[in-house]
Amino acid sequence: MNATTAASASGPLAGLKVVELGQLIAGPFAARTLADFGADVVKIEPPAGGDPLRQWRLIKDGTSVWWQAQSRNKRSLALDLRQGEAQDIVRRLAAEADVLIENFRPGAMEGWGLGPDALLAANPALVMLRISGYGQSGPYRDRPGFGMVAEAMGGLRHLTGEPGRVPVRVGVSIGDTLASLHGVIGVLMALQHRHATASTEHPKGRGQVVDVALYEAVFNCMESLLPEYSAFGAVREAAGSALPGIAPSNAYRCADGYVLVAGNGDSIFKRLMQCIGRPDLAADPQLADNAGRVAQVAMIDGAIGGWTAARSVADALAALETAQVPAGRIYTVADIAADPHYAARGMLLPTPMDDGSSLTLPGFVPKLSATPGGHRRNAPALGADTDAVLREVGLSEAQIAALRERGVVR
Repeated sequence: MNATTAASASGPLAGLKVVELGQLIAGPFAARTLADFGADVVKIEPPAGGDPLRQWRLIKDGTSVWWQAQSRNKRSLALDLRQGEAQDIVRRLAAEADVLIENFRPGAMEGWGLGPDALLAANPALVMLRISGYGQSGPYRDRPGFGMVAEAMGGLRHLTGEPGRVPVRVGVSIGDTLASLHGVIGVLMALQHRHATASTEHPKGRGQVVDVALYEAVFNCMESLLPEYSAFGAVREAAGSALPGIAPSNAYRCADGYVLVAGNGDSIFKRLMQCIGRPDLAADPQLADNAGRVAQVAMIDGAIGGWTAARSVADALAALETAQVPAGRIYTVADIAADPHYAARGMLLPTPMDDGSSLTLPGFVPKLSATPGGHRRNAPALGADTDAVLREVGLSEAQIAALRERGVVR
């Protein structure tokens, strides 16, 4: 652990050994979530350049600041997986690990002799998380799949944007992130099953494979999309900022920006109408429930929009808060960084860097009252922990030096 450690090596997952293979977002974000809550994560990355995320987006002192967020609390082992000796090292690590995470295209691990049949035979208690575009089976399994493609196949892209215009990206890599979080859920369920199956024959219990497809993780969050089609043949379409079938819930233009208003509860709607000076709509029996309001949503949105257009965002929000109507502004990251609620909840984490500077990183989610997440170490330099990890699996200094000489490790 380096000098930037701000929390002890505790947490609900303390003692859990995780091996992370893969790169960029989906697998590494799942591993970071486990690391934030105490797991010992050994990240394996190629000696020549490491994970490409190290050079993505904005670079500070030669390294992406995204890397600092994605790889905190991890150790880096620089290992060339194309070489047999490196594959042997992974087998040694997997034999002692609780969890192995990979997000290569299906078949890559098997090609290296690191498929689940081999790894679980050596360590029956291993939980193996496999994240890929289309999953480990099915006719599309061998296609290359990135998050943006999964968002389209999962049904999300069709719904984003304004009606009749090109579907737009959400703004972040939501497909990868949803797959990561589903992967973490799967790992924790598999660990619970492992605990429940401990026996004399299998003292640590039985491991298993957790298969997460990016498109399925997106599809799993698509609410009533499929049953609406199944029951009515209804194809939900893009609706811009509105919430289709629920009214009123939309973004409304103010004099200096937009305000989001969710006035779709029956009692909330009445308070909202009183707030905007439309007691007649509050008392209208045809608008007393959601079905009636949906039938007249254009009229209702026009009334709300007329009221907001004459006010600033701040004035509109102040009035809506007094009326106890759920509403909010559209935050930029500058708004987030300045917001007292973010600060009070520990979501803005000042983090000392190894060069003496400071970088604000996101805090820890979820909040656990007894065993919260914590910052134990900064994101590692490429291969910073290679020697230490190799010693832990029994290699001597001479063996490590020989591997480095042959380019197997860095």
